[in-house]
Amino acid sequence: MGVITYDFEVTSPISPARLFKALVLEGDKVYPRAAPHAIKSVELQEDGKLGSIVKINFVEGLPFQYVKHKIEGHDKDNFSYNYSLIEGGPLGDKIEKISYENKFVAAADGESVCKSLMKFYTVGDYVITEDEIKAHIGRTEGIYKAIETYLLANPHVCN
Repeated sequence: MGVITYDFEVTSPISPARLFKALVLEGDKVYPRAAPHAIKSVELQEDGKLGSIVKINFVEGLPFQYVKHKIEGHDKDNFSYNYSLIEGGPLGDKIEKISYENKFVAAADGESVCKSLMKFYTVGDYVITEDEIKAHIGRTEGIYKAIETYLLANPHVCN
């Protein structure tokens, strides 16, 4: 097994506290509303604490039916959230899991930056390509931007 680490940042006009609430604390409600073109539902299996599983079900016609995330930690005070993609989606016989360490930090004028460290755990001697990583980031960023757009259009949500 190999581990490939990749850093990724995305800026947003939304504050860190509001983004954290929408993406982490209320994601089961926000994701399907913000991205109905992609996300059918979000199921929280267990209590949402360390070790809980989050299943995201996608709409028909997308390349993936679902993904499962295992919550590995979150800190509401510092707006950080760690989880691993453990089933579904881009995983298969070449990638065992993808771990994420995300932190939302303040930027100028109430904006924020999401800093993400991703670790791709590959199977055997498989080496993930830069194009595969960029494709994964593109899908992730698409959902992120849909949620951002939803929050901008609905200023009362997640305040």
